Amino acid sequence: MGVTIMNIFNGMFRSVSFVFLVAVVTACGQPDPVVSNSSEVAPQSTATTNVYFGDTHLHTEYSFDAGSFGNRLGPDEAYRFTRGERVRSSAGVDKDGNPLDAQLARPLDFVVIADHSDGLGFFQAIKNGAPEIMENPQLAKWHEGINAGGKAAVETTLEMIGAFSQDQFPIPTNDHEMMWPFWSNIVENAEKYNEPGKFTAFIGYEWTSLVAGNNLHRVVIYRDGADKAGKRLPYTMADSPDPEDLWAELAEYESETGGKVLAIPHNGNLSNGIMFDVETLSGGEITADYAKQRAMWEPLYETTQIKGDGEAHHLLSPDDEFADYETWDVGNLDVSQAKTEDMLPGEYARSGLKRGLEFEEKLGVNPYKFGQIGSTDSHTSLPTADEDNFFGKHSGAEPSAERTSHALFKTEIGTIMYYEMAASGYAAVWAEENTRESLWDAMKRRETYATTGSRPKLRFFGGYGFDGSESADDLYAADGYAKGVPMGSDLPSGNNGAPGFLIAATKDDVGGNLDRLQIIKGWVDVDGVAQERVYDVAVSDGRTIDADGRCRTEVGNTVDGVNWDNRIGDETLNAYWTDPDFDAAQRAFYYVRLIEIPTPRWTAYDAVNYGLELPDEVEMFTQERAYSSPIWYVP
Repeated sequence: MGVTIMNIFNGMFRSVSFVFLVAVVTACGQPDPVVSNSSEVAPQSTATTNVYFGDTHLHTEYSFDAGSFGNRLGPDEAYRFTRGERVRSSAGVDKDGNPLDAQLARPLDFVVIADHSDGLGFFQAIKNGAPEIMENPQLAKWHEGINAGGKAAVETTLEMIGAFSQDQFPIPTNDHEMMWPFWSNIVENAEKYNEPGKFTAFIGYEWTSLVAGNNLHRVVIYRDGADKAGKRLPYTMADSPDPEDLWAELAEYESETGGKVLAIPHNGNLSNGIMFDVETLSGGEITADYAKQRAMWEPLYETTQIKGDGEAHHLLSPDDEFADYETWDVGNLDVSQAKTEDMLPGEYARSGLKRGLEFEEKLGVNPYKFGQIGSTDSHTSLPTADEDNFFGKHSGAEPSAERTSHALFKTEIGTIMYYEMAASGYAAVWAEENTRESLWDAMKRRETYATTGSRPKLRFFGGYGFDGSESADDLYAADGYAKGVPMGSDLPSGNNGAPGFLIAATKDDVGGNLDRLQIIKGWVDVDGVAQERVYDVAVSDGRTIDADGRCRTEVGNTVDGVNWDNRIGDETLNAYWTDPDFDAAQRAFYYVRLIEIPTPRWTAYDAVNYGLELPDEVEMFTQERAYSSPIWYVP
């Protein structure tokens, strides 16, 4: 069935009669050249005028944990949806039980279909009862459960995921004969839908390393086309769960093909402390070589997505009132092991960046030197990160009157409810043009930022030539590139004291106004221990920032059900800022956090669309945000 939406912008109410469509706004400029080589990508010397929004982490029915949950949309439907076409969802229904169509009225600029490499082709084999499946009693049982549908299929899926996460799968998950047809189809579909200058379809996959249920997943993204990426099968956990072995595989790929590839970790919040660990997975010491390899192969981190926001944790950052956002901290990925407080520093982007500084102080190399992006990790083939257009984690969590009352995971360790899913996020990339090469190069040089689903524009520059007179008309781009470096860059020490920073943001054209711009600083003190501090650098509505760098006046909240308005907040915020606590001898990082005004959360739209009264513990509004890649000060 069709669905409708009405938006009235810029200070007026926004109301929704039924959701799953959002308004179209795109912004494009003229491309500038990019300079790169196989291992390092040079910083931009000219203004990069285009920001592109996309999803680097989307699953289709080819992923066994997507197909077994009921996803019946393959790569073809996923690409058509991402480009703006309407498709019939696998399981979404309206309040009368009628099937739902889904559509993005604002198509994405790029996507990575990142189906799991482990078990590629397995779901189709078990669903169809292939001979090698039916010969194994456990697999035959799973075949029956999947084809029974409903509750039996969900229970079977959870059992399969548990067996995989605990390394108890009854057959190898890297069966090359099973994998090749599906990998070939993934590559062919990416070539089919890739349209340079208009829409970028990257070739990629997810390497799904789990260590006793602790998440070490990486999405692998190729800069290349089928002529190179199609030559080798994806690497799997069955090959090795160790990231160092993955990096060796990526190096072998580049050496063999002349291609380029990178990896993006995600969901450290479900790793139980091992994502940004103080030792290697094998228990060895983190060496300078390890640090160099990790920083080279993993230039980005997926900071926010459906399974929780991973920027900061309130116990690690008790002075940061915005740190407890869409937090998942019950346990590891399959909730087989409880979370303890000592695990948290190895799980969050901010603490990872801080640990990176500590290692750099000792080794001269920073293993955790990453930029930030968001993506969905949707297993529905539908990358919908808008609060009023959220189709959930998997097909069992697609829109229905029941989804907010169901448990996503429930074990003796704890429970994660469907309503705890975050409608997040997207990757924002500043690049010259919408092509694989230009976008990949921008990712490699970390000129990116994460959003939780809205699409604000955010710029961040650091340098010694700024004086506060720079024009913010182009979000500081002209002066920023001419006099400094963009987000994702190193800022060497200068002869003029403290560096200056230019920060500018404009609201999402169909979203909420802006509350504030903040700079998050991390540094290493004289004892070699990393510290952090939050500074408000620009706030809306004429509020004041106190002498300690914080604004303690809240922006307010106009949310009433699914109605809200932009009479609070500002459409644009910008600032020239210098660090009042700068010490030229201390290595440091700085990144920007943009906070928007409160707007309705996806649960509020479900409550209205399905006539629900949700429990008090269900959050009904949110404050969307964006996280820039850092700028690192190097003494």
